[in-house]
Amino acid sequence: EVAESAESEFLAEARSRGEPLSPTKTSSRAVAEEVDSKSLPAMEDLVKRIPPDIRTILEELFRAKFISVRKLPKSALKI
Repeated sequence: EVAESAESEFLAEARSRGEPLSPTKTSSRAVAEEVDSKSLPAMEDLVKRIPPDIRTILEELFRAKFISVRKLPKSALKI
């Protein structure tokens, strides 16, 4: 519920700036099915690679919280 309101607020702000928004074509379930099922590294290992001062700045500026590790298919990336 909180995530949905934050997302709608973000989208409204982006629209007010005139940014083009395109709906996603695949759901997260569909993306998960396309992804290679190889073993991914643990979240803690990946977070440890980011220097502590950078993690602090990310959290302050973007409220970034690292919650999961996912591999996206190449079709999900804009190139």
